[in-house]
Amino acid sequence: MTTAWLDTNVIVRFLAKEPPAMARRAERLLANAQAGEIVFRLTPIVVAEIVWVLRTIYGRGSKEIATTVGALLRADGIVTDQRDTLLEALDVMAEQRVAFPDAFIAVSARQANEPVCSFDRDFDRLSVEILSS
Repeated sequence: MTTAWLDTNVIVRFLAKEPPAMARRAERLLANAQAGEIVFRLTPIVVAEIVWVLRTIYGRGSKEIATTVGALLRADGIVTDQRDTLLEALDVMAEQRVAFPDAFIAVSARQANEPVCSFDRDFDRLSVEILSS
């Protein structure tokens, strides 16, 4: 079976449905993965970029992004490094209304039982230990 690394633009075209020709191509590619004809690898950095594009370019809200991207991460034919961490970070982003990278860092720190070092006040509400000087 073929495995291929998936880039942000394929997912964004699929989700945004534009431009139509690229959206159709992306839909066919993802349908091939669903059918077991190919496996796509999706990295955490690409997930972060997808979240950023959906929020800043397409104006999607955190809850919609969490639902949409979460479904993608759970889809057949998609293999994602740190999948559980990403899914939890998407939920934290939506529930706590914080940036996705902050949510991802907080979830990762909790899983490792380690503190976070940041000047960003969002971490105060993310149930993590803050390393202070």
